[in-house]
Amino acid sequence: MATTTPLTLPDQHREPPPRLGGALWWALCATAALGLAVFSALGPHRVWGAAAALGYLAAALLTARGRSPRIAGAVALAGAVPLPLLWLLAVDLAQLEVRVVARSAGLLLAEGTPYLQHPVVPEDFNPYLPGMAVFGLPEALAGPGPFTDPRLWMGAAFLGALAFALPAGDRSAPLRWIAACPLVALPLAVGGVDLPVAGLMCLGLALAGRGRAGAAGLALGAAAALKWTAWPAIPVAVALLAAASRSTSAGRPADGGEGRGDSRRPAVRREGLGGSRRPADRAAARCGLVALLTAAALVLPAALRDPGAFRAHVVDFPLGLTDAVSSAASPLPGHLLATHVPGGRTLALLLLGVSALLVALSLLLRPPATASDAAARLALGLLLAIAFMPASRFGYLVHPLVLAVWAAARQTPGHPLLVRVGKQVSR
Repeated sequence: MATTTPLTLPDQHREPPPRLGGALWWALCATAALGLAVFSALGPHRVWGAAAALGYLAAALLTARGRSPRIAGAVALAGAVPLPLLWLLAVDLAQLEVRVVARSAGLLLAEGTPYLQHPVVPEDFNPYLPGMAVFGLPEALAGPGPFTDPRLWMGAAFLGALAFALPAGDRSAPLRWIAACPLVALPLAVGGVDLPVAGLMCLGLALAGRGRAGAAGLALGAAAALKWTAWPAIPVAVALLAAASRSTSAGRPADGGEGRGDSRRPAVRREGLGGSRRPADRAAARCGLVALLTAAALVLPAALRDPGAFRAHVVDFPLGLTDAVSSAASPLPGHLLATHVPGGRTLALLLLGVSALLVALSLLLRPPATASDAAARLALGLLLAIAFMPASRFGYLVHPLVLAVWAAARQTPGHPLLVRVGKQVSR
């Protein structure tokens, strides 16, 4: 018979045994970072690769010697984020996205639009939605400096949104792990516009799971004002709220708490005389409406200021419809089809459309029941989109990665060291 008993006080402070998988994981991270340091043509990436490889290698050695996973993770994190970030800030080196965001903020303040009117070379283009310029405002207002660098504010927005989206009391460990992961640590150090988008998507789904439809709409609308990649999160959150409100109305508990099985707070609050519940889809409609209005309020003023420039930067350039073609492409299936197969671009777009249709049908036929389910569904949809886009890159994988890790963190009902399962043979 399996029984669960609380650990004694000494057990709770005892470190878990070292795991070979931990050492192997850090060794793989070190190999990836070292490969980037050796083969990358980008200076910021080479700096990050060299510093991160040292941190990951030290973490692998510490784990193999039986040191605490917490200590090994802290060493890996220090080598992968603060060390290269401080060095890059000291020498004023960043990848192109950081300079684009800083320039867009200056243009927004001076001309009311973050887009150059006559872009010529790829470096002139700003493929992000107007909301992204907010991260460049400190530099535009106070001048360049280590504390006004846009990557600091993008990283802070990501970590802050993700922390609020995680279950209370269990935030530090998932944050440390995900920040030390190479796909996240690299943009944290060199500058990555995808991180705040991913963090706000997690926050929006978390708020939707708690039944806070208006707040979820605000978070998702803010994400949608940064990049187009955030827009699929809105229908996923709407489907989550609609399904949760129906299940609550039917008398079943919804995912209103911070972890699986926690029904302390229903997804849809009671209101009105006699405790009657609001109609099934009102919360979902409110979330979608608030998200669309928030995104419109942040995007339309700049878009209407110069519609031609907006279309050239945000629509034509990413789709390869301008004379200056973006070089942001990695050897993913969609890019390989578009490059090496006759008619491959059309085939890639067809696969992309079919994937989107299948995900949309899954939301209608089997909507997500919890915020974790919604995050997993969104991660799958974004992964398919990244795979089949004709021009995509590996950095976009940070979206499904963050969503998947956040969903896994929510699925943990409690700290694994708080209970022990023992097998007893009944006589």
